[in-house]
Amino acid sequence: MAANAKFLFDHDFATGERPTITIAEHDRRRKDAEAVAYRNGFSAAQAQQHAEAEQNIAAALATIGAGMERLGRGLDGVEARLETEAVQVAVAVARKLAAELISRRPADEIVALATECFRHLVATPHISVRVNDGLYEALKGRIEDIARARGFEGRLAITPSADIAPGDCRIEWADGGVVRERAAAEAVIADAVNRYVAARSADAA
Repeated sequence: MAANAKFLFDHDFATGERPTITIAEHDRRRKDAEAVAYRNGFSAAQAQQHAEAEQNIAAALATIGAGMERLGRGLDGVEARLETEAVQVAVAVARKLAAELISRRPADEIVALATECFRHLVATPHISVRVNDGLYEALKGRIEDIARARGFEGRLAITPSADIAPGDCRIEWADGGVVRERAAAEAVIADAVNRYVAARSADAA
């Protein structure tokens, strides 16, 4: 019985010869393959680093933007508080200054108001003027002089009142009247300031 022959996978049946390659060619091909692999790996690493860098930059910009927004809101709040405090201080100073001026020259505003009224009420038959009882003696003659100087010929009644604060007065006639009352004016100012402060606080929230 004939012996079985071995099947050789690297046998070239067309020529009957084994494929051969020189060591130099093998080294060249190996180096070429290594170079290609290195270039591919280097390019992939660069692309990954670039993508990561872009992500980091985007994250940093987002963080900076959020920080700037918070800072802006904080500055708006600080600005609103400073403005509110400035308004409140200005009102407080104005009140103190007005009180000081009235205490020093309480008749001035009354004289100014009377002068303006008698300029337009020359033909009025009857005018009543009420002033603080502590200022009555000082104001009676001055108001009468103002009325005469403006040509008023009607009946003028000047009366003292303990209910009227120094610097305030009431001038009344048949068809109307005017009142100078510092407390009422301060209440109107305080209400306006409070509404302004509330609006600014709501805007800053």
